[in-house]
Amino acid sequence: MANVLVVDDAKFMRLTIGNILTKSNHTVIGEAENGKDAVSLYRDHQPDLVTMDITMPEMNGIEAVREIVKDFPKAKIIMCSAMGQQRLIVEAIEAGAKDFIVKPFDEGRVLEAVKRVLG
Repeated sequence: MANVLVVDDAKFMRLTIGNILTKSNHTVIGEAENGKDAVSLYRDHQPDLVTMDITMPEMNGIEAVREIVKDFPKAKIIMCSAMGQQRLIVEAIEAGAKDFIVKPFDEGRVLEAVKRVLG
């Protein structure tokens, strides 16, 4: 199963997605609450997968995706967004994200996206 970095500025969201992933035998190897920490943790751990919130302080998810993909073009990143952020999702995919899931998280949809992105 995959090593996953979970990025969201809300601890509750990190816990929610972390629980979904660990129940499916994935390992959460790190958590970040902003894009800057996400980039740094990605460099240190090079996880198999990242779940990335879009709206965060210091550096948003789209900027973080650009930074990560610049150095690691094969990075597998799934964006997490609230409803009504379609324009941002398109921007995230153009920046290099592989898929997206919408909050509030549906466990089936999360696992489906993870499976698809991991191939």
